[in-house]
Amino acid sequence: MEKKKRKKVLINALIFILIFLLTIYGVFKGENIGDIKEAVLNCNAGFLVPAVLCIFIFIWCESAIIWFLMRSYGIRLKKRECFLYSSVGFFFSSVTPSATGGQPMQIYFMKKKKIPIPISTVILMIVTITYKLVLVVIGIGILIFARDFVAHYMGDIMFVFYLGLLLNVICIVLLLLLVFHQTLAQKFAVFGMKFLEKTHIVKRRKSRITKLIASMDLYRDTAAYIKQHMGRMFLIFLFTFFQRCMLFAVTWFVYKAFGLSGTSFVSIMMLQAVISIAVDMLSLPGGMGISESLFLKLFLPVFGETLLLPGLVLSRGIGYYTQLAVSAIFTMIAAFIILFHDKRHVCDKRDEEDK
Repeated sequence: MEKKKRKKVLINALIFILIFLLTIYGVFKGENIGDIKEAVLNCNAGFLVPAVLCIFIFIWCESAIIWFLMRSYGIRLKKRECFLYSSVGFFFSSVTPSATGGQPMQIYFMKKKKIPIPISTVILMIVTITYKLVLVVIGIGILIFARDFVAHYMGDIMFVFYLGLLLNVICIVLLLLLVFHQTLAQKFAVFGMKFLEKTHIVKRRKSRITKLIASMDLYRDTAAYIKQHMGRMFLIFLFTFFQRCMLFAVTWFVYKAFGLSGTSFVSIMMLQAVISIAVDMLSLPGGMGISESLFLKLFLPVFGETLLLPGLVLSRGIGYYTQLAVSAIFTMIAAFIILFHDKRHVCDKRDEEDK
């Protein structure tokens, strides 16, 4: 089993590196690197400090939500510990296709600290639903109130925004279906599993259906929590909205760092939100490749041809790669404190018992 895990990690790492290299090649092919470097070095670094601070606030927001939800279960964690769990989630979500690695690793780390898996799963399910829901609400809001604005910037690639919004709506509908209509969701899940077995995509096993039905209890617990704590859910929604805005605001600070003006804060936030909506459901780690392509298309009228690539370097560099670096550092700290330290503690305890 450990061998399979190591193989999966290696494959994900190779995919990440390959996509990263292809993205770098696609963005900078034929460009004058010296001019880009000069523009970046000459920008007002004072505006980049709050941009990086936005990344810390972005990660902290999820940790605050985890801390808040844990307390409702009577589990009192330290805020810095929750920040580590949040960092673990963002790091593994950033480097795995479709952000599938984040929550399993968070649950794994929480389990090491004796947090029951059913509780951690319900809490992270709520975080996921709210995170997706906020993006869907923003997308629908843009579609209703700023459709002409977005169409002006996106032009003939408007369908990318529509597709991203549609996929996010489908995702949130399925999540809510799983949570609030367990009977129907269970029928769909069992039907899907039997179809996979019948078509020999997976091997036929009686225990698989039993485990699948048993796992639906987690969604029932999530539904029960949401129904009992609607006031808390509304606060979490507002806090998650603020969290999303912190990430979108990075591009505005980069814009100001180049001494540019003429495009409002709200306009830049909406354009960055459009990119997030378009790439959120893609299987590429961190939306690499497509995020850069959309930035170059959407922000050309904002940054201008001369500062477009330097703007991309700083905006994407801080918004994604700095976030990746920060979460990686705190993930290593989490591994040392939660995994290595606890393992050493167990070994020391066994040594004492042997004596």
